[in-house]
Amino acid sequence: MLTERHLQIFVALAEEQHFGDAARVVGITQPPLSQGLRRLEALVGAKLFERGPGRVELTAAGAALLPYARRALGSLDEFHHAASAQDPDGPELRLGLTAELPPATGAAVAAACGEALPKTRVTVVSAPTSQLLPQLASGRLQLGVVLHPAVLDGLEAGPVTLLPTAALVPTSLHPDDGVPLKLRDLDALPIAVRPRAEAPAARDLFLDTLALHQPTGGTVVVTDERAALAMAAAGQAIVVTPDPSLQAAGLGRHLIVDDPLPLRLRLVWPTSRTPSVLPADVLPQLVSALAVES
Repeated sequence: MLTERHLQIFVALAEEQHFGDAARVVGITQPPLSQGLRRLEALVGAKLFERGPGRVELTAAGAALLPYARRALGSLDEFHHAASAQDPDGPELRLGLTAELPPATGAAVAAACGEALPKTRVTVVSAPTSQLLPQLASGRLQLGVVLHPAVLDGLEAGPVTLLPTAALVPTSLHPDDGVPLKLRDLDALPIAVRPRAEAPAARDLFLDTLALHQPTGGTVVVTDERAALAMAAAGQAIVVTPDPSLQAAGLGRHLIVDDPLPLRLRLVWPTSRTPSVLPADVLPQLVSALAVES
């Protein structure tokens, strides 16, 4: 029997082209994802993907069936939304927030949703931009804050909002806390960056900016902000962050002259679904919530 989970696995694999990444998008581990794909291929009687080293690609049959799978998921999402409207607790708005978003900013956006739609339950998901975008495009999320730039196929977007950033630098390098620094001054240690796969276009822009200013310290890839902060506290990295509350002993906070590395954000939503859940006159309020927190 074909299920919604089968369709989710199919679409996630087609978009991520990687079993591990697709499993994270669907919210399961890799073994059940592989089992689900085998069952789906048995149900449709066709091979949907070619497996290669480290990635998968659609077969001709998979490419032909993918639009139908997306439409089916969209219809299921509309069904779930209609059903939630019958819930005594009221309808639900599923909000996705990129993992780099400072907690206070994410809270401001969620609060703005709650204030604008007082009878709607707001459910929040935090994930990398690359995982949020396919969920938004399929309608599994109805609203999101993602890194800019990003490929927004099937999505509408508000204006780009810039959140200023500061550099957390070991005091052994720059003992005068709070003194503004130029980007080229941050050349003694690598700058911590998240994996490129989490937001390829945004990460490339970040790295291109670093190269333009010719820092010599390079970069070091970290799994999350906690790891970045720990490396900085150990004197092994510099953290560029938009979060004013992020701090640790032995680190000084320095504004970077001309703010060359702001966190670029956009509010995005599926073209065909969000207007029925989130009226157009609410969207400017949410964009304002991002701007106020910046």
